[in-house]
Amino acid sequence: MKTLRLVVILLLTGLTFQTNASDEPKKEGIQFFHGTWKQALAKAKAENKMIFLDAYTTWCGPCKWMQTKSFPNKQLGEFYNSNFINVKMDMESGEGPRLLDRYPVRGYPTLFFIDFEGEVVLTEAGAKTPEQLIAMAKEAIAQ
Repeated sequence: MKTLRLVVILLLTGLTFQTNASDEPKKEGIQFFHGTWKQALAKAKAENKMIFLDAYTTWCGPCKWMQTKSFPNKQLGEFYNSNFINVKMDMESGEGPRLLDRYPVRGYPTLFFIDFEGEVVLTEAGAKTPEQLIAMAKEAIAQ
């Protein structure tokens, strides 16, 4: 009898873990590429997409606002994830300072749409709502 209880407990525990794993919600919003700038350009070329570059700093209030209010938006994520290679770059660390020579910023955040050759198609500074970001993206695609 004890063995049967143990088997039932183990089965129920296993089913619980399996159910929880499959019920995990998918992350909504913009999915950002994790890799080097060179890898992002290569991925953009391979997928025939532009790069959306969010040039930010850790101390920037509007950057933090976009991170929590705009980028998680489901509609924005669907549009950007299907049309762009999305990259966030801290312009004060890692590769960021080196990219400032090629992609100067006027303020933070600065949002760039860059073709896979590395040429800027469109740039704007300042925090944007999801609706403004979608309008910017459509403008970049149309160019």
